[in-house]
Amino acid sequence: MREIDPATRAELEAAAFRRLLEHLNARAEVQNIDLMNLAGFCRNCLSNWLKDAADARGVPLSKDESREMVYGMPYEEWKARHQAAASPEKLAAFEKNKPGH
Repeated sequence: MREIDPATRAELEAAAFRRLLEHLNARAEVQNIDLMNLAGFCRNCLSNWLKDAADARGVPLSKDESREMVYGMPYEEWKARHQAAASPEKLAAFEKNKPGH
């Protein structure tokens, strides 16, 4: 693989992350539990990882702020607009496969 300087790599990774968020926001019908069951992470995981990165760099960022960055709106508003009740089957699959992060 070709060498990419660290600053350019960070810019590319940031652009890819923004595009992932845009994609997830365009697909709000895809529930977090579906993401967790299929991929082992969800929007909340992304917001937690974002907060962890901020904390590691001494950047003040609250949990609510990191969630708003990922969801594109306050988390409670997103839940009210988009979150559906999970079926018993989805909940059982989550309990069986949930990641430990």
